[in-house]
Amino acid sequence: MFQKYLIVASKKDKAGINICTHLAQFKENPVISSWAQKPSFDFYFVEDEIIFTENLNLDKINQYDFIIFASKHQSEKNEKTLSIHSPGNFRDADYGGIKGKVCPSSALFNKTLYEKLNEQLIKFNFDNFKATLECTHHGPLIDKPCVFMEIGSTEMEWSNRRAGFIMAKTIQETIEEFKENEYREIAIGIGGPHYCPNFNPLQLKSNVAISHIISGHNMPITREMILETIKKTFEDVDFALIDWKGLGKSEQRQEVIGILEENHIQWKRTSDIKR
Repeated sequence: MFQKYLIVASKKDKAGINICTHLAQFKENPVISSWAQKPSFDFYFVEDEIIFTENLNLDKINQYDFIIFASKHQSEKNEKTLSIHSPGNFRDADYGGIKGKVCPSSALFNKTLYEKLNEQLIKFNFDNFKATLECTHHGPLIDKPCVFMEIGSTEMEWSNRRAGFIMAKTIQETIEEFKENEYREIAIGIGGPHYCPNFNPLQLKSNVAISHIISGHNMPITREMILETIKKTFEDVDFALIDWKGLGKSEQRQEVIGILEENHIQWKRTSDIKR
């Protein structure tokens, strides 16, 4: 499984630097970690924006098992969020990566991150921020399993020290405690809005672990999109999880179901999952 982690942040990104500054206090001596056969992490600070593949040293990245991008999040509503998402593009690649391509994603690691993040918010009584998944979006495009951890959504939140600490503590505990769980059900998500209101509770409180999520904003959702997310999920995918109302009209839902069934992919509604 994953042993060597790389935390990537841009020197221009206040949220990324905030997270990494706090995470540095948890970094152990690499010799001791190696001797004890414990997972370890290193830092990689990039001069420019990390969403653009051309700004990254891919030779360096490929030396690690798993990549965590520490970053800011921006939104029109300026909500206070601590968010997690897999990177990749479906409709366009205006913000890095390649159209139609997504990065490898671990459903089990993403689930553990999200569980830990919610635990930290409760533990440190930090309820003025909301933990949320985001649908798969933006670059970069790399060949290693990876995830984005983001603080949103304004400069005030990006520099919030408590937010940086909670994200750092989430990363540290997930790296130290992460284990494979063969009893989890592995899924991709399809449909719904960007902040995944029907996938969030399942990632937190069900047996399902979700890797990539294709937002309903990407409709019409194609066979290529669905197969790409399955191909790029690190674990074997058991089924597609559909946000039923988040797929628009009946005709659009039937198109997606037709693609899944033609390709022998099992599917379930989010409402079918026990919590």
